[in-house]
Amino acid sequence: MKTAVFSTKPYDAKFLIAADVDAVHDFDFFEERLSPHTAKLAEGHTAVCAFVNDVLNARVLDILRSLDIGFIALRCAGFNQVDLRHASSLGIKVTHVPAYSPYAVAEFALTLVLALNRRIHRAYNRVRDGNFSIDGLLGFDLRGKTVGVVGTGKIGRVFSGLFSGFGVKIFGYDLYHSPEFTELGGKYVELDTLFSEVDIISLHCPLTPQTFHLIDAQSIAKMKRGVMIINTSRGALVDASAVIEGLKSEQIGYLGLDVYEQEADLFYENLSERIIQDDVLQRLVTFPNVIVTSHQAYFTDTALQNISNTTVTNLTAYEKGDPLLNEVTLAMLH
Repeated sequence: MKTAVFSTKPYDAKFLIAADVDAVHDFDFFEERLSPHTAKLAEGHTAVCAFVNDVLNARVLDILRSLDIGFIALRCAGFNQVDLRHASSLGIKVTHVPAYSPYAVAEFALTLVLALNRRIHRAYNRVRDGNFSIDGLLGFDLRGKTVGVVGTGKIGRVFSGLFSGFGVKIFGYDLYHSPEFTELGGKYVELDTLFSEVDIISLHCPLTPQTFHLIDAQSIAKMKRGVMIINTSRGALVDASAVIEGLKSEQIGYLGLDVYEQEADLFYENLSERIIQDDVLQRLVTFPNVIVTSHQAYFTDTALQNISNTTVTNLTAYEKGDPLLNEVTLAMLH
């Protein structure tokens, strides 16, 4: 099946080609991000393969439908970038990769916690400059602290399991309670209780209208002074401007962001020779107690292999008319 693959990096092409072991799919790889300006590149294809920052709003979907595109294979778990209602009205099927490696993301979130706590990013830069002073690098013992996990799906549960070995207390918040989470020693609490009582907050929930700017000025005000906030989920869970104010007032003591609300035109690109126009992001990276990474929590060989295998499986199922086991439906919006 002829498929237009957008937002392609060399590693995407490598793993997708390897996953298509029978060479039954004809991939055209485009570096361009899918948008109203690039959607015409899908002309002559049957399907589109898209990633997290591709735009799949009503305008793009109308263009794709006019080109006889009937299928979109997302090579990511999240689907907030897709206007699902409009896709459904146009008869366009959408699949995603619901589970590629919860360990990759959970381990990265833990890495951010450890790096921020022990100031590894600052120590690394100091030593490279010949500065061997440890003044200002004071951390804290994790043992005895309370960690709040917002979203106890697969990634949240793996994160909780990793943290359980540190001798911490784990609070969780989720609309759907998981017996596995409580078996790990986690305790479900109301969101306000989690905000007010934990030392570390890690976000592992999807982006929905209900979770948009979950971390804002009001929620930050409820938190412990000096709280650590980690986001490896979706950028718009965090109001970045409110977080900056929290950092300035020292209400927030540590911040680790692998995702950013306005990341689409920035992340995955080398902009080192350009002046970045995003003042909020530029302000964030000036804080010594902030680590920002470029949406790389998922980026392991295991995850890329699983993403590619599932994506190829989804494409094959659509081509053969088989049931789409990973279809994204309107019911999943609720």
